[in-house]
Amino acid sequence: MSDISAEQVKNLRQKTGAGLMECKKALVETDGDQEQAVTVLRKRGQAAAEKKAGRTTSEGLIGSYIHAGKIGVLIEVNCETDFVAKTPQFQELVKDLAMQVAASSPRFVRREDVPEEVLAKEREILKSQAESSGKPAQVIEKIVEGKLGKFYSETVLLEQPFIKNADTTIQQHITSMISVLKENIQVRRFSRLERGEPV
Repeated sequence: MSDISAEQVKNLRQKTGAGLMECKKALVETDGDQEQAVTVLRKRGQAAAEKKAGRTTSEGLIGSYIHAGKIGVLIEVNCETDFVAKTPQFQELVKDLAMQVAASSPRFVRREDVPEEVLAKEREILKSQAESSGKPAQVIEKIVEGKLGKFYSETVLLEQPFIKNADTTIQQHITSMISVLKENIQVRRFSRLERGEPV
């Protein structure tokens, strides 16, 4: 089926943020099946993002977000060129990421940023909780690993569910933006302040 309607293309574009031609191609490939087309675009976006992952990101923006005078966020998001940094899509991404940090209070940008001592302490807590259930050692290990995944999804920005679309992680959202903007994009760092919190 090659008679894909403009409405179908528009719907897919809204869902994925991919370009019009990419959306049309994906719909033609999948005979107009929206869900399969989303999968096709995600795979392509992932492949494109992986190709760009090694490229240097020395441009970008520092974005800010203040929520009701109570929470303030500064975040640095890098891309490859000043041209992309000035696009509305990149600026919106930075704003969304600042809002994400305000709403979900992550502690780290990526999994590798979690200090070994924090991880060891978390493992210890989870292990002692699991041991109290009286389950065998190999089951306890699986429980600990499963709960560590939850710990990462709560404390690591890139692994959190995106506040605007809980079916997508922040990393998946950034990957889809890489396929739209055709440049590597990295979150470098962020800082979150909450009024009245201990210093």
